[in-house]
Order: sequence, then C-alpha cells, then structure tokens
Amino acid sequence: MDDITIHLAHQPEADALLGRSPLAALTGMLLDQQVPMEWAFSGPYTIARRLGTDDLDAHAIAAHDPEAFAALLSEKPAVHRYPGSMAKRIQQLCAYLVEHYDGDAAAVWADVDTGAELLARLKALPGFGEQKAQIFLALLGKRFGVRPEGWREAAGGYGPAGVHRSAADITGPESLAKVRAYKQEVKAAAKKKP
Repeated sequence: MDDITIHLAHQPEADALLGRSPLAALTGMLLDQQVPMEWAFSGPYTIARRLGTDDLDAHAIAAHDPEAFAALLSEKPAVHRYPGSMAKRIQQLCAYLVEHYDGDAAAVWADVDTGAELLARLKALPGFGEQKAQIFLALLGKRFGVRPEGWREAAGGYGPAGVHRSAADITGPESLAKVRAYKQEVKAAAKKKP
C-alpha cells in the first residue's frame, strides 16, 4: 500500500498510519463498532504509540501477553469503549493473519481476482461479519485503489460511487457529516419498524 491520504481518525498522524499500514486499516475497521468512527480509527495509532513502534506488527501483537495487551488498550484514554474484548479481537485477528498470511495484512487482498473472492477472505477474518467486510471492501476500492473485478457489487450497498453510507465514503468533514446523517436516518427508520 502506498501512502494514501485517509480522513477517518481526523488526527494527521493517525490518518497517516491508516494510509500506509494495511494492518492499521484492518484494525481500525475492527474497532469501528459501538464508538464514534474517529475514536475507532485513531485506535491503531494509539496502540502503536503505546507499544513504542511506528506501525503495528501482527506477529508481535499475536504473541503479546493477553493481559498486558488488554491493559495497554485500557490505559486512559482507552482505545475503545470495550478495551478488554477488543484487545482479544485484535489479537485473534493478528493470530489469523500470522497463520494464514505470514502476518502480512495486505496479502489478504494482494492476489485476489474478484470482489467475491475478496469479500470471502474478509469475512473469514475474526471479527469481520458480512457488513464490516463489505464496508472494508468498499474502503479498499474507493480509498486504496484495490479494485478486483466486481468489487463494487461485492461491497453491496457500500460499493456505489457517490453514496455516503460508511467509512469508505469519507474524504473530509463534509462527507463525514453526510455519512453521519445517513446512519441517523437508518437508525430512525429501524426504530419505526414494529
């Protein structure tokens, strides 16, 4: 992954890490639940800083003592609303990457031929269900230039150009506001259903 400009954490150093580190981008996506998006996507930078490194290393994180890693995520300010469970999920993700991709997060998408194949690989990652996998696939296609044949279709409702539905569509404050408005509309519609 070349250095790519990302605007998800709204902190220059954290966004720079997301743009250059496939593992940071995957980890940010993993953290993106039950907390504001900026909090989730700044998490990888906070973790790297607390580990005393300038990037995340799947081998090192997978091998890290689980209690110590949970404590690292729990330090104030916590990396997530649920730092203990998220520490476990991050370690599970890193262990999977070590086992299946020699710790190289970019290998998840490096040699795929189709969007469907990429979606299947993403859904196989610990902590990545259908929706999270589709959003990350859209993020790869729209922001990182990872565009295997049929990627937009595989990303479902997150794939089309010109929509503002997820992290994949954020290029700055204006698009962030549109994504937030869309999410509020979806929540309001869900509440109205009997």
